[in-house]
Amino acid sequence: MRFLALAADYDGTLATHGQVDEATLDALKRLRESGRKLLLVSGRHLDDLFSVFLHVDLFDCVVVENGALLYIPATKEEQILGDPPPEAFIQALQAQNVQPLGVGKVIVSTWEPHETTVLQAIRDLGLELQVVFNKGAVMVLPSGVNKASGLSAALAKLNLSPHNVVAIGDAENDHAMLSLCEVSVAVANALPMVKERVDWVTQGSRGAGVMELIDRLIASDLQDLAIDRHRILMGTRDNDQAVELHPYGTSILLAGTSGSGKSTLATGILERLAEQGYQFCIIDPEGDYESFEGAVVLGDGNQEPNITEVMELLGKPQQNVIINLLAVKLEERPAFFSGLLPLLLELRSRTGRPHWIVVDEAHHMLPASWNPASLMLPQALEGMMLITVHPDQIAVSALALIDTIVAIGKAPNVTLSSFCTSVGYCPPDPIASEDLPPGQALAWFRRTDEPPIHFQIRPPKGERRRHKRNYAEGQLGDDKCFYFRGSDSKLNLKAQNLMMFVQLAEGVDENTWLYHLHQQDYSHWLQEAIKDDELAADVADIETQSHLSAHESRDRVKSAITQRYTLPA
Repeated sequence: MRFLALAADYDGTLATHGQVDEATLDALKRLRESGRKLLLVSGRHLDDLFSVFLHVDLFDCVVVENGALLYIPATKEEQILGDPPPEAFIQALQAQNVQPLGVGKVIVSTWEPHETTVLQAIRDLGLELQVVFNKGAVMVLPSGVNKASGLSAALAKLNLSPHNVVAIGDAENDHAMLSLCEVSVAVANALPMVKERVDWVTQGSRGAGVMELIDRLIASDLQDLAIDRHRILMGTRDNDQAVELHPYGTSILLAGTSGSGKSTLATGILERLAEQGYQFCIIDPEGDYESFEGAVVLGDGNQEPNITEVMELLGKPQQNVIINLLAVKLEERPAFFSGLLPLLLELRSRTGRPHWIVVDEAHHMLPASWNPASLMLPQALEGMMLITVHPDQIAVSALALIDTIVAIGKAPNVTLSSFCTSVGYCPPDPIASEDLPPGQALAWFRRTDEPPIHFQIRPPKGERRRHKRNYAEGQLGDDKCFYFRGSDSKLNLKAQNLMMFVQLAEGVDENTWLYHLHQQDYSHWLQEAIKDDELAADVADIETQSHLSAHESRDRVKSAITQRYTLPA
């Protein structure tokens, strides 16, 4: 089950004129019986909600005051999620005869046309408060407090990720909540702008629309609803068209020769998954991912990872985990993986997470000779990426569940043909036989009729930072180095990186420096060898300023470099 919770607005969504009808209540009960959680997210004050709705205890969590107060019906616990309103602010509104005026634990509320008076009071008192509108209602809250922040606190209480939640609403103050969740739904009576921005609009209004959503959730878990806004970029085609993955329901085989860039592509995909808040677990046999930012690494070259600790960490929705298997003997890795995978899949069945399981060196984890492999695999291998040099050495029961094959490096046609031979599938036609140059890949989405797609890999930010360090302090090849030779070629000073370039530039004589400056050698080198067009353009501008002395131009070039590259002291 993908969607484990429904977050619903109250007025105008669940309720009509403040009341929830019996049919809608029955639908909410059916959703609970399906094993899903219910969350109510309202702009009302808690006491006000109690006075109009007698079934608050149907919900696992209730967020009121437009995100400022969390209430747990089972325990009657209240958690205030913002600072109380300043007394001077309330007095100012009362002095201006703002009526009605509601004051909650955090929220201050009134109705139009008092928004002008409210804004003037905030301005006069110099307060950091925000005004939120809701179909004529005017709500004042601390900056940053909204339905999304309140819902996030509620999901943390329930140990749920927003990516496993569907939200439904109707008005301006629902935008943040709807954007937070994996699927956003508007009832038919919602404001036009709300309906434009959601993933689906129900045919029914208010409670009837909620019932429509609940029936679809129970029947299909919304598998029939196409959601494109969360797609993950892999790279771009020659026409700049994006090549993307759906973050749910996708299984990937990433195969290619050693050193072809498999980890670069995989890291880029994982980085973008992390940016969107999807949780992943990487099984890392060789320690290739241990520097991944924001993830906890368990295990190292001396100590095996503790599976209990792995599962405890993955119990936190925002925590990504890397399982380093360097200390696990090669012949013991299939057994380790066969003990781990059922636990990961059981956690996923309860929580919908981890959203992605990445298995590097998959031919070691799921070898063709490992008989139990077919027994522990689900019928659908969703949210899994298998990375390998040898696709033909992976268990056929695992390969048969793959829907996306990405080939990198030499002979991509052999990679695809090998996969098809293993699973008894007709290979796509035609497949180019040429080796793929560095930074390029071939993707085949085999559930479609489309031929394989060539694309340029979008590297991860971490990879770009690594390249940046290499340019600053690494060892460029002889053909990429800069040579200070001077007009008579009396010198042969080699700068193998930007740090060395800056050091040598400070030491060469003025004539040598100016010779290369006027030849525009510096900008040409930065563009062709360092491949930094922006820096090259800035330096080219300096090179054309003939009035600059050697000292002045040298300082400006150095400054242009050091602003972009952090050079070691």
